[in-house]
Amino acid sequence: MGFRPLELVRPFLSVLPDIQVPERRVQFREKALYTAVALFVFLVCSQLPLYGIKTNSGSDPFYWARVIMASNRGTCMELGISPIVTSGLVVQLLAGSKIIDVDNSVKADRELLAGAQKLLGVLITVGEAVAYVMSGMYGDVRELGAGNALLIIVQLFFAGIIVICLDEMLQHGYGLGSGISLFIATNICENIIWKAFSPYTVTGPRGAEFEGAVIALFHLLLTRVDKVRALKEAFYRQSLPNVTNLLATVLVFLVVIYFQGFRVDLPVRSKQRRGAQQNYPIKLFYTSNMPIILQSALVSNLYFISQLLYKRYGGNFLVQLIGRWKELGDSGQMHPVGGLVYYISPPHSLAEVAANPLHALVYVAFMLSACALFSKTWIEVSGSSSSDVAKQLREQQMFLQGHRDTVQSLKKELNRYIPIAAAFGGMCIGALTIVADFMGAIGSGTGILLAVTIIYQYFETYEKEKAQAGGGVLF
Repeated sequence: MGFRPLELVRPFLSVLPDIQVPERRVQFREKALYTAVALFVFLVCSQLPLYGIKTNSGSDPFYWARVIMASNRGTCMELGISPIVTSGLVVQLLAGSKIIDVDNSVKADRELLAGAQKLLGVLITVGEAVAYVMSGMYGDVRELGAGNALLIIVQLFFAGIIVICLDEMLQHGYGLGSGISLFIATNICENIIWKAFSPYTVTGPRGAEFEGAVIALFHLLLTRVDKVRALKEAFYRQSLPNVTNLLATVLVFLVVIYFQGFRVDLPVRSKQRRGAQQNYPIKLFYTSNMPIILQSALVSNLYFISQLLYKRYGGNFLVQLIGRWKELGDSGQMHPVGGLVYYISPPHSLAEVAANPLHALVYVAFMLSACALFSKTWIEVSGSSSSDVAKQLREQQMFLQGHRDTVQSLKKELNRYIPIAAAFGGMCIGALTIVADFMGAIGSGTGILLAVTIIYQYFETYEKEKAQAGGGVLF
């Protein structure tokens, strides 16, 4: 047997942080408790400021990636889940493209693959921590001093290790779902709730206003004599969350939940249990939220690179062709105003769509094609294509009712559904994201799509646990 790159990971397995798989079945109440504890630790880290930083103001170069990173600027959760997501995608792509040879039926190979992902996550954590400090995100390195710079790197490193351990704990069955899903959904929902009920006041052209859309509505109705004008202002005020944004968010939530129910059930039978019939479901959102995560990661990286190039070489024609940036509002945050990155950024209201229809058309075409392409690519590299599913069913001694008991017959029938579900489902996810962005939904269309799909997965997990417990209330 030849050399296998995966064997290089073996010496590191003993030093990597490890969570033991539970030896017994963890009850639902315990899982809920572990999940709540993991969430509490994440939220504490998201609010715990980094010690030793000199500055945290100005434009945030990672502003566009915060949604999928579940990160909070200037805190111990600065890196968020980016090391886990990045390492997971890299290892999945390497395994799916057969660059690294993995036999998922062998326990030792599965352990090595998980170890490789964990090791890569640790290395990415260190690399990102060093890059953040050296790039001057927390102040000039010379002003920070070697001691402070090292202290910040250590804080980010240990926070990253905590996130990796929390994710592994949940995935091993102690909790519900995965840390990645839990932290992304929490980050997005926290943002939506804050913008709806924030008690902070912001001073603008009309004086002091409440930031939260709901609180602003009641405040305007109670303090303004002209109630009709107060309602109009609460529903359509600019630069701050309004009631229209909130209603658009609720509408998108409901539509996505409705689409989650679209699926095709293929009847399958088992050779081992005669007469036992099951359904193999192929959902419309076959690849779940992966298309929007990959598309967001691509766009966020383009934003980051373009912004750095524009700051340093803003007069260069090619740099301006990639993107032109400008500070909008009082936050100091840079926003794209021209170039390629501007046309792939979402218009945030129907008024913006009407003002620049070309921008809207290019954005729509990019979103639909990117999500469909990423969705189709993902099924090939993640082991969920028609041929992969056919092999899995065959190994489980399952066959489609009314079809010949061969892999080719299974694959031919699955090819009628899986590629279409992947491509069309990806386009639907892209379309829903576009609608959410055009309507000005709170938290961006990408964020809402991620939150809804993750919450729905938790609902399905609850129903599955309930069925296994024989029905009834699990709490």
